[in-house]
Amino acid sequence: MACVVVALPLLVSCGSSEKERATQVAASAPTVLVEDAWVRATIGAKDTTMTAAFMSLTNPGNADIKLTSATSPAAGMVQLHEMAMKDGKMVMQEKAGGINVPAGSHAHLAPSGDHVMLMQLTKALKPGDEVPVTLKFSDGTSHDLTVPVKAFTEEEEHYHPSETPTS
Repeated sequence: MACVVVALPLLVSCGSSEKERATQVAASAPTVLVEDAWVRATIGAKDTTMTAAFMSLTNPGNADIKLTSATSPAAGMVQLHEMAMKDGKMVMQEKAGGINVPAGSHAHLAPSGDHVMLMQLTKALKPGDEVPVTLKFSDGTSHDLTVPVKAFTEEEEHYHPSETPTS
């Protein structure tokens, strides 16, 4: 009787189609890991209609994966942005083709670099708030995140400069 019990899972496994096994392998394969995500607060900023989300993306797999898009109900428009030199000036612009996360490596979305730009915000964001964000990747996966809002004071000239009182 023990042989039948042991053989039964093997028979079920052998009866699975190649497509089912490929789906099971794909479902268990590592995908991009998202860590340390945060959104810049807009309270105190000159323009409270937009902000940026930052995070670390790690790809433990064997093939490059791109962050292709993002969405958020907190914003009317979401784009992937980069900082780039244009006519001798550093400018923020949409990143054509998405953000590459190299195989076996990582990409850091950070101030003054690649980031997720949240525009046409539905409300001002203060430290302690949370923002839902969905990231979509070239491998067909997506990540639904709840991202904390944090204060940000460095490099304000790149992200909504605040009025500085003169004395």
